Amino acid sequence: MTEALHELGEHIAARRSDSVVDWHVATGELTVEAALSNIVGLVEFLQTDPTCRFSTLIDITAVDYPERPRRFDVVYHFLSMYQNHRIRLKVAVREEDVVPSITGVHPSANWFEREVFDMFGILFPGHPDLRRILTDYGFRGHPLRKDFPTTGYTEVRYDEVEKRVVYEPVSLVQEYRQFDFMSPWEGAEYILPGDEKRDPAK
Repeated sequence: MTEALHELGEHIAARRSDSVVDWHVATGELTVEAALSNIVGLVEFLQTDPTCRFSTLIDITAVDYPERPRRFDVVYHFLSMYQNHRIRLKVAVREEDVVPSITGVHPSANWFEREVFDMFGILFPGHPDLRRILTDYGFRGHPLRKDFPTTGYTEVRYDEVEKRVVYEPVSLVQEYRQFDFMSPWEGAEYILPGDEKRDPAK
């Protein structure tokens, strides 16, 4: 299988040298690093080329690397049921970059691209309906970015008096304190197993 993936990687790199930046096979999986400008053409090639025939889009996601100039990797996973192969495409993008939508090639990319937009703030021009899909319409920020605060910015609750959902700024009701994490009770005296064998002379 690994030999077949190497042959496939060589074939794709040779036929689409305008799109393939690099490729490698690791842990039995083929990963192709693609150029942002040619991502749609490469996806079309992978779908129609007789050697590839990656007809099924499995997933689109992203990974945030805030320390890099190209902060995000947009990651595509495809399956060829004809050739019994899987492939991963990775596209490195800057925070201000936009990634062309592949919904024209794979209509199933619609919700995947909406999720990446919602969670990471990456724009997909050419998408027919690019709006949030997991968070609320008025949600602030993008939760899967590494700089998004774990508490968020607002909290949502149903108000029984007003009979509606209300949004309020997050407020931490308890100050951070120093805890004794070795014991369920603060300040408790305890002996860990094996302490009784400790040599007091050491």
